[in-house]
Amino acid sequence: MITKAAVLHEMHLQRPYNKSNPLKIEEVELDSPGFNEVVVKVKAAGICHSDLSVINGNRPRPLPMVLGHEAAGIVIELGKGVKELKVGDHVVFAFLPSCGDCDYCQTGRAALCKPGAEANRKGTLLGGYQRISKDAKPYYHHLGVSGFAEHSVASVDSLVKIENDIPFEIAALFGCAVMTGVGAVVNTGQLKFGDSILVVGLGGVGLSAIIGAKAAGATKIIGADLNPEKRKAAKLLGAHHVIDSSKKGSHEELMNITKGGVDVSVEFAGAISALDFAFKATKRGGTTVTAALPSPDARMLLSPVELVGQEKSLKGSYLGSCIPSRDIPAYIELYKSGRLPVEKLITHRLSLNEINQGFERLASGDAIRQVILFD
Repeated sequence: MITKAAVLHEMHLQRPYNKSNPLKIEEVELDSPGFNEVVVKVKAAGICHSDLSVINGNRPRPLPMVLGHEAAGIVIELGKGVKELKVGDHVVFAFLPSCGDCDYCQTGRAALCKPGAEANRKGTLLGGYQRISKDAKPYYHHLGVSGFAEHSVASVDSLVKIENDIPFEIAALFGCAVMTGVGAVVNTGQLKFGDSILVVGLGGVGLSAIIGAKAAGATKIIGADLNPEKRKAAKLLGAHHVIDSSKKGSHEELMNITKGGVDVSVEFAGAISALDFAFKATKRGGTTVTAALPSPDARMLLSPVELVGQEKSLKGSYLGSCIPSRDIPAYIELYKSGRLPVEKLITHRLSLNEINQGFERLASGDAIRQVILFD
């Protein structure tokens, strides 16, 4: 099958991206699906900072690669051995395949699936194959999804079936922004009804955490970001207070609001200063969660005395510590009931040909969630 896709051939290109055009729109060839694989007609794909981190080199990946990891679509072809899905099913991609057999998957920690993580590192599908090529040259898959394309070959272990009544532009968000943001709050942070929470970094994932905290019954929700427009968005989505964490005296401001710190802090900014702010804002006995991916060379200074003497916890969160097959349908039900208004995260809708403009807008901080529509 020949399909159109956005391909990254070189990292570290200079901004503005709408001039340097790091993503090239090309016609590529997709192999037929192999064992336990399907072809998905992609209907919508979100533009996320994790894609930007590959473009700017913060998260190096093998190239050339078809980017995109937050997407939804329709199954149009089945490979051998596929039992869980049928042609016509609507699906959301999960950006880490869950093999179901490793120790982590068997104990309910699908976000740590070792075969899935290894396949993602190598740029292959879970079975180890590359199904994308051009002129007989193999192209790499991005996190088992490669959603910036009209069609994608994917392992069934990277897909979650959903009901057919969810708009694709909404469904796509559950594959990363919502799963990561809400999951970091309720799964990793274990936010309890009545707790207070600080969310640092108010992009699509951080704002998902805001609405997730509200749905989970947090009584005091504080958003922190350098961008005033994103602080305004957080207020509209349920934050009770917002803070510019770069401003002198911001820590004291937060301590006054909370009378000693928050029960849970979650950080999505990808900057060590932001994580430090989140940790220091967490009260004695509280939990700090980071789901951000800064440069691999970034390091944090941490006081063991503070960690021990105040019984604080510092936890990482990948995939929102979710089990996608369990959590994505549950979060969609919350959306349908009105408790997770994720449609409010979408600020721009664009075509695949406008993708580089979208990444420049993301890098400039001028968007929350942008969705590429393929119709």
